[in-house]
Amino acid sequence: MFIELHMIQNFSPANLNRDDTGNPKDCTFGGYRRARVSSQALKRAIRHEDIFSKITEAQKGERSKWMSRPIKDKLMEAGKTEEDAIAVAVAFVSDYVAKSDKKNPERSNVLVYFTQEEVNGAVHALLENWDDAIKAASAKTPKSLKNVVSALEKATKLRTSAPDIALFGRMLAEHPSLNIDAACQVAHAISTHSIKMEMDFYTAVDELQEASDDEGAGAGMMGFTNFNSACFYRYARIDWDLLVKNLGNDKALARRTVEGFMRAALDAIPTGKQNAFAAQNPTNLAIALVREDGQSWNLANAFEEPVHPKGGAGLIRSSIEALDTYWGDIKERRDDAEFKAISVYTDSAKSEEALNTLAEYSNPKLSAWIEAINEVLPKE
Repeated sequence: MFIELHMIQNFSPANLNRDDTGNPKDCTFGGYRRARVSSQALKRAIRHEDIFSKITEAQKGERSKWMSRPIKDKLMEAGKTEEDAIAVAVAFVSDYVAKSDKKNPERSNVLVYFTQEEVNGAVHALLENWDDAIKAASAKTPKSLKNVVSALEKATKLRTSAPDIALFGRMLAEHPSLNIDAACQVAHAISTHSIKMEMDFYTAVDELQEASDDEGAGAGMMGFTNFNSACFYRYARIDWDLLVKNLGNDKALARRTVEGFMRAALDAIPTGKQNAFAAQNPTNLAIALVREDGQSWNLANAFEEPVHPKGGAGLIRSSIEALDTYWGDIKERRDDAEFKAISVYTDSAKSEEALNTLAEYSNPKLSAWIEAINEVLPKE
């Protein structure tokens, strides 16, 4: 079983996701330049959206090179000295996930995506095997923690307590036994239309500068930043069976994870340059569907030919109409497709009016949009 999301989201001028030069990311699609937001930026925005943790009722994972810090803190709370706690935490992390950074042993040499469950499990095992832990911490090649590490690996193998890790996966080249296959695929968002980069030239006034000063009259600083305004198509796909497996067969948590993802995906916006642009624009159209046939339809080809404003309408209506038409065509021609549920949400009556083939699946309320998907997901 698979859950798919297709979204149209129009943004006012923004620089949501920058490249190495500070410009908004872009790409070429259908022979035209498009605005782009990377899947990495979207996934981070989703997992950090407050509603995600609220709905899942579970702690999300942490991605950091400092896994030793929460372990050290809990060991100290248990009464161990700071010196011993640091040494043992470093020894454990080095053996469990990644080697220590040569410049700072408390930091691993790679980012680690870990859960509170793993931290608690590590602390409990280390306290139970404290003598071995101290020996490992004092050895140049810590191998005394092998039993502790093996036990934790076995307890968490191919499963996690963190919904975001279950969705987006974890990969550690040095310790493949800790890898978790991602249950969710997220496409890079691309604009439904061609774009041209625009530039904002700005100045900052020195409010205490006088014309008689050496600098003379004028701005205290000046510069420029690039931006664009784009209407994006977004796509994501969740493998329900893999999600359940990743969560240790906890179907109740898997159901909450799907709802949390749906709600967060609607609201999550990358934070790039938001203080300068405040492009907090809600999603205009969201199609959610559940299918059992194993197929997956990224509908970006609805915009292979860029849309254009027409008939006095802007890009939102044109994008929704193009997606609606393409959906109708592919659904009719692919008569082998099997759907358990199709649910459509729009942010306004104007967006809803742009629907044709999808109009029968429209839900005027967000809660109804989500419930249409929830009610077909397995409960046991």
